[in-house]
Amino acid sequence: MDSMTDRKIRVLVAKPGLDGHDRGAKVIARALRDAGMEVIYTGLRQTPEMIAAAALQEDVDAVGVSILSGAHNTLCPRIVELLRGQGMDDCLVLLGGIVPKEDVSKLKAEGVAEIFLPGTSTEDIVKFLRENVKPRE
Repeated sequence: MDSMTDRKIRVLVAKPGLDGHDRGAKVIARALRDAGMEVIYTGLRQTPEMIAAAALQEDVDAVGVSILSGAHNTLCPRIVELLRGQGMDDCLVLLGGIVPKEDVSKLKAEGVAEIFLPGTSTEDIVKFLRENVKPRE
C-alpha cells in the first residue's frame, strides 16, 4: 500500500467572488467524494482570505476553485499567495471554469497547478489529483 491510499486526499472546493452558479462545483465535489476523497465545499461568494483560512483549518491537499465570472486573473494568484503565506507550499490550487486560453500560462506561472476548462471529465480531475498530491510525512 502506498502512502496515498493510507490517507484520503482532502480537497477544498470553493466559489470565490460574486459568481452565483455552483452546479459545476457541486458536480466536481460529488465526483471527488465518489473517488474516495474528502471534500469540503465552502459555498458561494467566498473571498480569497476566507478560502485560504478554510484550507488551513481543514488541512487540505488541494483547493479547487470554480470561477465563471472572469475574475480568475485576480482571485487565483491571491489565493495562491495567501496559501503560500501560511506555509501551505504543497497545497495544489486547481481552477475550473471559463478561462481564455491566453490566461492559462500566466495563471500557471503564478502558481495554479492545473486549469480544467468546460468539458473536462471528472475522471481527468481525479487522476490529476492522485498523480500530483504529495504524500504527507
